[in-house]
Amino acid sequence: MTSPGHRAESGPASGRIRTYAGRQGSRSALTRGRLERYLPSRGLPPGPLVPSEVFGREAPVVLEVGCGHGAAAIAYAASHPDHDVIAVDVHVPGVARMLAAAESVGVPNLRVEIGDAVELLTDRVGAGRLAAVHLFFPDPWPKRSHLKRRFVQASTLDLLASRLVAQGHVLVATDQPAYAEHVRSEVAAHGGFVVRDVPRPTWRPLDGFEPKGVAAGRTVTDLRLDRR
Repeated sequence: MTSPGHRAESGPASGRIRTYAGRQGSRSALTRGRLERYLPSRGLPPGPLVPSEVFGREAPVVLEVGCGHGAAAIAYAASHPDHDVIAVDVHVPGVARMLAAAESVGVPNLRVEIGDAVELLTDRVGAGRLAAVHLFFPDPWPKRSHLKRRFVQASTLDLLASRLVAQGHVLVATDQPAYAEHVRSEVAAHGGFVVRDVPRPTWRPLDGFEPKGVAAGRTVTDLRLDRR
């Protein structure tokens, strides 16, 4: 779930189309302090992802793309202690805030990555590593000229399908009807997933863009993309 005022999906990657708005945020003294204190133990190590080495156990791994300040990632980790969670975002102050909140709540099964979700998936996550991917309230990129920047598209669906386990799935939430229809259309054309409307997850907190969308009169759509 992205933080207020910032909808991020992934960061820049060499030769790839960027799917976020381009601002990583300034690093205040508070942000720097949080990163220095918590990132060494919470950050993903460089190189290929080996979940058993990162988390010290074998468990289903869930990746949240565009986690913002981490309210949803922390809530999922707390309510699913038998799962391990990786939260990725480019917005540094939001990630720093999430690190502090994770320590306060006490969720040992959460790790973070500051950077590009597509790059992480492409270069460091192996085939069949992920049980699920969460994409909550991504940047809708409403202009026609910007549609190629939307996270859900054929190339990304190819990538997700290869990184998910055989019975893996993707959860998408949006308060933008056009984005929900875009997801349905892209998934139908892709053919690697079955998409269906699902109830709002009870564990997801009302935070960030969701309550703002509801207050503005928009309907939140929750979709589940099950790998064929």
